[in-house]
Amino acid sequence: MLRVILEPLALFLLPFVAYALFVLSAQEKFDKSKAWSAAHVSGLMLAGLAAAVAGLLLFGVTAQRHQGAYKPAHVENGNLVPGHLD
Repeated sequence: MLRVILEPLALFLLPFVAYALFVLSAQEKFDKSKAWSAAHVSGLMLAGLAAAVAGLLLFGVTAQRHQGAYKPAHVENGNLVPGHLD
């Protein structure tokens, strides 16, 4: 369940981290206070949302699909047999 939350969150934050590294590594004349203007942050948010949606679609399309009926866990001869797909 945690993976469902962390993967899109990481994809959303990736543009912000990349831009922060760019701002930190920029020359001295680069004004760091203006680097985080509303226009820059809006663009980063759109890029982050696009990356998160693309990642969700990619993970959804390429996820392993199981075919067959699910047989629930049951007890046979005193032993627990775990559930599985037939």
